[in-house]
Amino acid sequence: MKYKVHKFDIHMEDDQMKLEDFLNRLQGEIVAIIPNNKKVTLAQIYGVSRKVDFLLIVEKSNS
Repeated sequence: MKYKVHKFDIHMEDDQMKLEDFLNRLQGEIVAIIPNNKKVTLAQIYGVSRKVDFLLIVEKSNS
C-alpha cells in the first residue's frame, strides 16, 4: 500500500462543495484530513475568527 498526501487550499466558509467534489474524486481510502492554521490571533483564541490556510488529505491507495 502507498500513501499520497494532497494539499487542498480552502476558504472554510465558501468551499464546502469544492471540498466534497475533491474527496469524491479520490480513488483510495481517506486516512486523515489535517487542517493547517494560519498564525494564531487573539480573535481565533476567543472563537471570533477562524483561519485555515489549507487541508492536508492523506489517501491510502492500493497501487
